[in-house]
Amino acid sequence: MPDKIRKPERETPRKEKICTRCGRSFAWRKKWEKDWDVIRYCSDACRGEKASAVDAELEAAILELLAERGRDKTICPSEVAKLVGGRATRHDWESLMEPARMAARRLVAAGKIVITQHGAVIDPSTAKGPIRLRLR
Repeated sequence: MPDKIRKPERETPRKEKICTRCGRSFAWRKKWEKDWDVIRYCSDACRGEKASAVDAELEAAILELLAERGRDKTICPSEVAKLVGGRATRHDWESLMEPARMAARRLVAAGKIVITQHGAVIDPSTAKGPIRLRLR
């Protein structure tokens, strides 16, 4: 467990961390100097939201769809949102698109999948536009 009190004789490494909630990477900031060891979230918004049952369901759905497709095949996050939210209308699953991308980033941080764009593996923290998910 990280120390809650900063030790003056030890220099805190200033490496990037992965947000526990959204899966994006974030860098060291001066304001976090004293408690960098215990920082887990990239923002107040992520700290305010806790993981829900839908988040776990989205992660499971990603892994399930990828296992069905095969080793080198990819899926779109919208397929995951449709599986979890229902396909009746766009309104049913559209609100799950960003949570599906967050679930994908968490799975990338866990080392289970990779995110690709135009066939190339990309950094999930900086991905913009359409992405595809593939097993590692």
